[in-house]
Amino acid sequence: MIHVFKVDDVYGVVDTNSGLVHIVDEIIYDLLVDEGFKSIDKIQDIYNKYGQVTVDEAISEIKYLIENKQLYTEEIVIKNKIKPVVKAMCLNMAHDCNLKCEYCFASQGNFKGQRSLMSYEVGQKAFDYLVKNSGSRVNLEVDFFGGEPLMNFDVIKKLVDYARSLEKDNNKRFRFTITTNGVLLDDEIIKYINENMDNVVLSIDGRKSVNDKMRKTLNDKGSYDVIVNNFKKLVANRKEKDYFARGTYTAYNLDFSEDVKHMRELGFEHISVEPVVTKPEEKYALTEEHVNTLKEEYEKLAKMYVNDYKDKDKKFSFFHFNIELDGGPCIYKRSVGCGAGTEYIAVTPEGDFYPCHQFVGETEFIIGNVNDGITNELIVDKFRNVSVNDKPTCKECWAKYYCSGGCHANAYNFNNDFKVPYNVGCELEKKRIECSIMIKAKLQDEV
Repeated sequence: MIHVFKVDDVYGVVDTNSGLVHIVDEIIYDLLVDEGFKSIDKIQDIYNKYGQVTVDEAISEIKYLIENKQLYTEEIVIKNKIKPVVKAMCLNMAHDCNLKCEYCFASQGNFKGQRSLMSYEVGQKAFDYLVKNSGSRVNLEVDFFGGEPLMNFDVIKKLVDYARSLEKDNNKRFRFTITTNGVLLDDEIIKYINENMDNVVLSIDGRKSVNDKMRKTLNDKGSYDVIVNNFKKLVANRKEKDYFARGTYTAYNLDFSEDVKHMRELGFEHISVEPVVTKPEEKYALTEEHVNTLKEEYEKLAKMYVNDYKDKDKKFSFFHFNIELDGGPCIYKRSVGCGAGTEYIAVTPEGDFYPCHQFVGETEFIIGNVNDGITNELIVDKFRNVSVNDKPTCKECWAKYYCSGGCHANAYNFNNDFKVPYNVGCELEKKRIECSIMIKAKLQDEV
């Protein structure tokens, strides 16, 4: 299986099973589109366009790549499934929030339940479980999440200290991330985060008008003016440590590349802008009718990325263009994806385990708790036993080993079936991959 595409003036070919990416010229592109080099009718048109000698040479190149297993490679069969260990945990420190964002999947922070904060004791037990069940894995990932986790800042500090106390004797290394809306950031908290958090996710949607339409304070005012200076101060003191200014785009800002541009103008170099995922009846929802417009916007953003790369004041990193093309995870990992429910679990303030933070509140997906560990193996097996080649649509998709079948929560929420992916998300992911390859080709001597 191969995929042939063109973005800007770059012609690309992806061989699905091997993962090889070829940057080709227009002749090879025309020959490979719909396998034109095998069709008597199509090949004559190509001969007329380029001349027989040139085309015959190009066909020889294609045949050479096929013979040397660089094009149309055979499907990879995974015979032995690996039993994963838990290596990452999302701690929902607060089922409460000091904003009420209209698109919030967590129902303005309470995840469809009572507003609550995680206790130190629940967090301790969660860390104990993670250490005990992480096998020989040394590096463990923990995300302090919410709601707004800084509403429970004192407990976060105590839990970080507790985790550090576990490291030496258990041969573990904790890496912490915190996701915050920025409302509670002050000098003390900024200093603590920059000293203790390996990564920070800063929630802001971009331009003031865009941000304030969806991300409102509790008194229905826009949050932009409350948070933007806090974020700028945090980033200015972050030095070389990781962070992302992370936004969500909706049907109200299909021109989201302008929001990326605005974030860069604010001084943020590491940016992620994600498509909203919500019920199609919502006014701000992204639907099939938006897909072509959004694909064009990703191409616009990719061109901006390339044009700004050599300007240190404009250069930026965009999360969805940071695709590993030179190696990356093993084929098994690329076939099973995020590890929800197996390598990654979310923990509620009450201590319940869910497969991931996007299932929290859907009580049928509780898989255990901090006291008893994993108790619902039936749910865990549903996550463990689904791979891209178990999904009919994914099995025939050229991008399957890049996205690993997409988000389980989106598949379930839209189609009530883990094996039927969310189509809008699939189409946008494929376009992002094409744009990433174009960027790599344009900047191959720079990156």
